[in-house]
Amino acid sequence: MATKKPLHIENLTTVVSVAILLSTELVAMAWAAGWALGGLFQLPPNIDYSIQALLVALSLYGVYRFVRAALKVEPIRG
Repeated sequence: MATKKPLHIENLTTVVSVAILLSTELVAMAWAAGWALGGLFQLPPNIDYSIQALLVALSLYGVYRFVRAALKVEPIRG
């Protein structure tokens, strides 16, 4: 059985904290942008919600990519 490398709590805390902050800001921004676009162009509610869902999904993908890049710089094991 392979031995596990020690866990770096400082790096883990940093990555998790930044991911929470970033995801909160990006999801709120995406949701507000979808709501604003729907109101600006007077779109029906189902299209408005679809735009919001699309923008939120894109923001969550951005958070995923950020966390992957952050874990390369701040490894949590090793």
